[in-house]
Amino acid sequence: MKRSETIRITGLSTGYAGRHGSEVVVARDVDASLWSGELTCLLGPNGAGKSTLLKTLSGFLPPVAGTIMIEGRSLSDYRASDLGKVIGVVLTDKLSLQNMTAEELVALGRSPYTGFWGRLSTHDREVVDEAISLVGIGNLRHRMVQTLSDGERQKVMIAKALAQETPIIFLDEPTAFLDYPSKVEIMQLLQRLARERGKTVFLSTHDLELALQIADRVWLVDKTLGVRTGAPEDLALSGDLARFFSREGVRFDMKTGLFRIDSHPVRRMRVSGTGPRRGMVTKALARNNIEVCDDASIPEVIEIAGDIYIYGGSKTMSIADLMSAVVGM
Repeated sequence: MKRSETIRITGLSTGYAGRHGSEVVVARDVDASLWSGELTCLLGPNGAGKSTLLKTLSGFLPPVAGTIMIEGRSLSDYRASDLGKVIGVVLTDKLSLQNMTAEELVALGRSPYTGFWGRLSTHDREVVDEAISLVGIGNLRHRMVQTLSDGERQKVMIAKALAQETPIIFLDEPTAFLDYPSKVEIMQLLQRLARERGKTVFLSTHDLELALQIADRVWLVDKTLGVRTGAPEDLALSGDLARFFSREGVRFDMKTGLFRIDSHPVRRMRVSGTGPRRGMVTKALARNNIEVCDDASIPEVIEIAGDIYIYGGSKTMSIADLMSAVVGM
């Protein structure tokens, strides 16, 4: 599927009203684009202005300066009813709805098309059914919203956005408060929607490692450094990822394209063996500030024989016990 530019922002400054009528500017002079068929992640530290930028692009906040073009038309030219057919927004706010099923909540996505009375046509019901099927929540459709878990609720809200049939979907922290498998599941779902349905999916997240592995493009936001955009790999090679997120004790690993805890080895050891067990032993040693080297002159050696670890004449089948012996000596 050919990808096309759906949103272009030029010279954009974002902000909000402060006390006594003052204006607080969060980001300045942002130039960037979003594309169909791509998952783009908005990353940055707390207070960097991610939510403000997302709300500005959604039309919830007016821009301080600059232009926002959506499908070739200025955001300011859209009426609210028209914008509801172009952009679907999924927020992290907890739902206070009662006595509504998941299916009925998904059906609210058809509101831009159903008119004042909100009556669903046959086509509307087909769209709702397809959204529920695509997100894989058929088993939830008759459940009451208040009984859903956070992860289930997020899936229902994504299905609602799909039922809205918008080419663009914005999400604010869609993986917040979810366990790691659920985070991965949600991100893979959004990536699949972008790829298979040609959607423009743009989301803010604090799940840095997950975003770097799954996003097609990344927007980095920082009050001091400004905004940088590009593929995760380009931002890694340019050094922007390291500049935006590296802190004392944390470093960006160019080999893996991910962040690592920066250890300071105080000992060196050899590990005899290959395969996953050697990798896990090396990882455990690094956690204890011990560097693994191949220098034959290093006297301390851990031998791996099948599922047995040998160190200092003792044997164990547990890396936990092995580390107790290594660190305890």
